Amino acid sequence: MLEMVAVLTQRETIELDSEKLVDLYRQLGDAAAEDVICRAMEELALRLAHTEKLYRRHQRQEMRKSARLIVAIAEQVGMQLLAKVAIDVTVCIDHGDEAALAAVLSRLVRIGERSLTEVWDLQDLSI
Repeated sequence: MLEMVAVLTQRETIELDSEKLVDLYRQLGDAAAEDVICRAMEELALRLAHTEKLYRRHQRQEMRKSARLIVAIAEQVGMQLLAKVAIDVTVCIDHGDEAALAAVLSRLVRIGERSLTEVWDLQDLSI
């Protein structure tokens, strides 16, 4: 018997605070702001991968620290939704809710990848 399988597409609007980016450019100048943003994006990509790895290793306290670093970096460059979801990861860890943690971590990775793409695309525009 053939059964129908529904594939759900998970698509959320990414929340970026473009004013944070504009402020960085105003405060630091073009070259320095681009350097800060590129380093932040690189660090976020590494942190997201590291957080996933810690999840698979069941290292929850280290995972919590990594998620908190994601919050700090995301807030610095205006990735509001990414920061919020990273906070949600820490809440799941604090409550010991493994089912919710798995779901929220997946969301963190999705939002992280899309947020990085959005910031990269914004950099291509004249700020």
